[in-house]
Amino acid sequence: MSAVIWLLISLPLGAGAVLGVTGTRCNRLAPALGVAVAVATLGVAVAASVTRPQSSAPLFAGMRAGLAVDGLSAFMVVTVAAVTTAVLAFAAGEFGPDENRGRLFGLMLVFSGAMLVTVTATTLPLLLMAWEVMGATSWALIGYWWRRPERVRAADTAFLTTRTADLGLYLAAGAAVAGGAGSLDLRALPDAPSPWLHVITGGVVVAALGKSAQLPFSFWLSRAMQGPSPVSALLHSATMVAAGAYLLLRLHPLLAATGWAGPLVAWTGAVTALFLGVVAVAQRDLKQLLAASTSSQLGFMVLAAGSGGIAAGTTQLVAHAATKSGLFLAAGAWLTALGTKHLPALRGAARTYRLLGTAFTVGALTLAGLPPLSLWAAKDEVLASAYAESTGLYAVGLAAAAVAAVYSIKALWYVTQPLPDDPEAGYDTERDGTRRTARTTPAPLLVLTFAAAVLGVLALPGPASWLKRLVGAPDEPSPKPWEVGLSVGVAFAAAGLAWWWASRPAPVPRPAVRWARGWLHLERAAHTVVVRPVLGLARALAVFDDRVVDGAVRQVARGGLATARIAGRVDDGIDAAVRQTARGGLAGARLAGRVDDGGIDAAVDVVAAGARGLGRAARRPQTGLLHQYYAQAALGFAVLVLIVLLVR
Repeated sequence: MSAVIWLLISLPLGAGAVLGVTGTRCNRLAPALGVAVAVATLGVAVAASVTRPQSSAPLFAGMRAGLAVDGLSAFMVVTVAAVTTAVLAFAAGEFGPDENRGRLFGLMLVFSGAMLVTVTATTLPLLLMAWEVMGATSWALIGYWWRRPERVRAADTAFLTTRTADLGLYLAAGAAVAGGAGSLDLRALPDAPSPWLHVITGGVVVAALGKSAQLPFSFWLSRAMQGPSPVSALLHSATMVAAGAYLLLRLHPLLAATGWAGPLVAWTGAVTALFLGVVAVAQRDLKQLLAASTSSQLGFMVLAAGSGGIAAGTTQLVAHAATKSGLFLAAGAWLTALGTKHLPALRGAARTYRLLGTAFTVGALTLAGLPPLSLWAAKDEVLASAYAESTGLYAVGLAAAAVAAVYSIKALWYVTQPLPDDPEAGYDTERDGTRRTARTTPAPLLVLTFAAAVLGVLALPGPASWLKRLVGAPDEPSPKPWEVGLSVGVAFAAAGLAWWWASRPAPVPRPAVRWARGWLHLERAAHTVVVRPVLGLARALAVFDDRVVDGAVRQVARGGLATARIAGRVDDGIDAAVRQTARGGLAGARLAGRVDDGGIDAAVDVVAAGARGLGRAARRPQTGLLHQYYAQAALGFAVLVLIVLLVR
């Protein structure tokens, strides 16, 4: 049975890695292979949701890599696999052979595979690995057209923002180890002792809020719109942004154990849902409107996680995934056909492309929370959990639901208006439009639209009770009749007001409009509070390094050079002394030579000359005459006698 869960994650990860590496060499087959792998993964996901497999393997000393499909993750694996299949089927007709389709489809498969690991991981190390892979592939997908600098900068902003928040997971892992949770099993985290419990919870909350684009991290979602439309549809629906909300739903026992984390998360979600809904209302770019609405809708999931509405948050997550992926695909199809995503330029687009218009209409009405569509029922479940927690939370959530109806109807109003006299004047602002939709567009769009319409059955009394038991929250509150009636009345009133007011200038000060249209200037605030101080600190450290650290090194080097010069001079003196000694030696040698030549040799010569002279003198008496020998002997005898006489 464990083979099913390993196949579930290895199929998209392995096939995606191979496709990504082959790149353009597999351009013709990449779409078909990508869709085939996605369909196979969907089949395995359905099997896993039924059989609920689990498995683990050794990872580090004392730690294991655990995977399991339980009640909560059973919904998620099917949702992730289904949305991935639909998006890849749509992308097969959107990217021509001149694009690197192998890299695109490979990265999207790896991206969805990392999300599948995230939702099935039962231990923190494996979750961290999948979290990192998801962040890296999202950066590559947002910056897919990397030859355009503005897209690369957008990818960098999205990556660095989420990466900064992701450090919270590392903090949580370190605190869990320090607190004695050596296995890092997610189920063991609520049992960590204080103060490590609070550190773990804080790290998890920061990482989840950053990934799900909640305040104050929401601005990265705006920058992520620079990626291709299929990437936006995948990233903004069932993967990436949903990962943070899912993690908070999964770790609700950890939030409840601290006492402070649940209310903090709930209020962050409610405020994000309201304020980012206002941001969506102010947008005049369709993809930016949908991006802001994603952050707003995720706020409802975070609100549910903080207030204990696990089943409500799951219903909201699944319904939103189908709705938002369909809306992004429709926006992408219009962008390809008309070359623009500017709302005023899209007037009448739903009338020109009726299939797209029908799908977009159903998706927009679903996003508006109108009955009997899925997000209406899901929001009521979330608001019921909020009301059980706090009346203030319920009021803010209800206001956010009203704002959701406004931005949804605003988008619908533009695309359903009659065509202007010269519609071509507003087209081709982003690229040259093809004036047609791809053959692969209708099927995935219709499937997602149908799912967006009917997934509200999960909030009906019978299915809702089953879902609550499935996710382990059987006592979760359900909406009372008056709550349902109030939310329906608010949704219809807000939708009617938005439709009536759409053609009129908003009675709002222009600075407030600019503030909302600029995503609350969150990115500017991040640059002021974080980026500039960090860069300033980096410059100061660079100056310190140049002037102090490197300066000390240079001074040491100069001291070494000075010492070397002194040593050189001493060495030169020694060499001079050696040379003087050598010269003295040479002079002594010359003197010795002269003494030898003029003294010793001369004395030897004198002795030799004397010896020769004596020899010659000694030879002279040797004449050979006898009388001379007698005379010599007599003379010698006389001398001898004389000496004797004198001595005596």
